[in-house]
Amino acid sequence: MAERAGVSMATVSRVLADNYPVAQRTRQRVLRAIRELDYVANTHARALRGRGTPTVAFVLNDVRGASFAQVAHGVEEEAARRGRICLICTTQGDPERELSVVRTMREQGAGAVILIGGVMDDAAYREQMTGIAHSLDASGSRLVLCGRPPLGDGVPATVVEYDNEGGAYAVVSRLLSQGHRRILFLGADRAGTTTSAGRVAGYRRALADFDAPREDGLVQESDFSRAEAYENLRRRLGAGRDFTAVFAVTDTVAAGALAALTDAGLSVPGDVSLVGYDDIDLATDLRPRLTTVHVPYAELGRTAVRLALGLREGESSSAEQHALLGTHVVVRDSTAPLSVPPPRRAGRSGRARTR
Repeated sequence: MAERAGVSMATVSRVLADNYPVAQRTRQRVLRAIRELDYVANTHARALRGRGTPTVAFVLNDVRGASFAQVAHGVEEEAARRGRICLICTTQGDPERELSVVRTMREQGAGAVILIGGVMDDAAYREQMTGIAHSLDASGSRLVLCGRPPLGDGVPATVVEYDNEGGAYAVVSRLLSQGHRRILFLGADRAGTTTSAGRVAGYRRALADFDAPREDGLVQESDFSRAEAYENLRRRLGAGRDFTAVFAVTDTVAAGALAALTDAGLSVPGDVSLVGYDDIDLATDLRPRLTTVHVPYAELGRTAVRLALGLREGESSSAEQHALLGTHVVVRDSTAPLSVPPPRRAGRSGRARTR
């Protein structure tokens, strides 16, 4: 480029960096040479020299999840508003992959590293995340736990949660207020991750407050996929129906449940009421339209970026680094008051307990 423009390499560098006065005619010759040679700056080299594009990293399990996509939209929207580039990284649910991605983003100088998705909230996880939080903080970055619980006092991490348990409590309370007492929870996570655990806790608290029987046999394990939800409920219905309503852990699981109920000759909500969780677009595509819990996922992403970068830029304080967003029930067409209770299924493995 220097040869093409007839200037020194130092002059080209000054024009590219825009950090030193260059005569207008000389600048125009350099810019023309850049266009003619189709030059693109090496962003990795510029980052090593402290002039890389400021970034925000968003780390999630799978980009195909509708709720994750909404959070990603919020993250990207707020990052763009602040002149940042949003990098989306997937882990496929592999904790080691998550650690590797976080370390890479720290090395790349990301302004914030946002993690989302349910986790096993145990001592090992907390110790690991605490170390990551301190490491990112020391490098001038910020760990953001989005939809995950806090790590404890003194840990330099931003936490943006939504009222997971409260949303489950509210939607199950609606079913109970309509007379349903035998409500199947579909989607209990075998690993007991925080997302599923919070929704099970809300379900059980609502049963207790309404003096409804709590039966372990009415908590059905399933992953969060539509296909497995369909198969699990289809097999259960094959042994008889001992519930009048289904609380699906997500709207996607609710879609699988609706298909299984329909294939079994049952109507929703005539025979069985059905509710979900998330309020993604699928909820209004189903017929009947799904009663569900609305989670402000896009706002979750925007808040994560705003708080984390705001702390670095003096717009927010350490006291504001833990936010809890509200959830609410969206009533549509998939629930109805109880008419006739179902017969109890013979040979249940779960032991009935009343709380």
